[in-house]
Amino acid sequence: MTSSKDPLILGAILYEGFELLDLYGPLEIFGNLKPQIKIITVAERVGPVSSFQGPQTLAEFDFQKCPHLDLILLPGGFGTIQALENQALLSFLKQRVPSAQLSMSVCSGSWILAKAGLLDNRRATSNKFYFKMATQLSDKVKWVPVARWVEDGPIFTSSGVSAGMDMSLAVIASLFGKNKALDVAKVTEYVWNQNPDDDPFHQYLDQGVPG
Repeated sequence: MTSSKDPLILGAILYEGFELLDLYGPLEIFGNLKPQIKIITVAERVGPVSSFQGPQTLAEFDFQKCPHLDLILLPGGFGTIQALENQALLSFLKQRVPSAQLSMSVCSGSWILAKAGLLDNRRATSNKFYFKMATQLSDKVKWVPVARWVEDGPIFTSSGVSAGMDMSLAVIASLFGKNKALDVAKVTEYVWNQNPDDDPFHQYLDQGVPG
């Protein structure tokens, strides 16, 4: 468990079209751990970044001036398709994920990690409604179709959207102990699914988002 008095720097990575809850669900969880964790926002350029739902989030740092990151959070969303071709984003992740203590992706954020080669020979999961798209990105990833989240070494990947909150609490348990995670779940009035294999949405595998 982490015991350093210095705060862990968590970099929330932004790109156009990210999913709001993919980002803000985990940030609500981690934001309850001040001063142990300090959250910063990072994107290709400093300034507002639009979510798929519309509201914007301000990126405080660009990729060039981003400080060292202890923790990395990469959301998914419909903007993932374009992000897969963003060479600046892929290069940044290739550089920063190996040097971070722990990295996390939510939903289709794992597609970006896979495209960057950062999930090679690792177990990982993703959004269930479009799971086949994840498996088509790389045959070097051991994709897990039934999982709320997957931990493989220093990389955590979660299923879709709200699963990022369950994963985030699991990360807190890993870093600070289970009691701390339970305290955060209580404060946020969130019912934590503590079982990574309990995936209530695997039944919708590859069915696409209901219209």
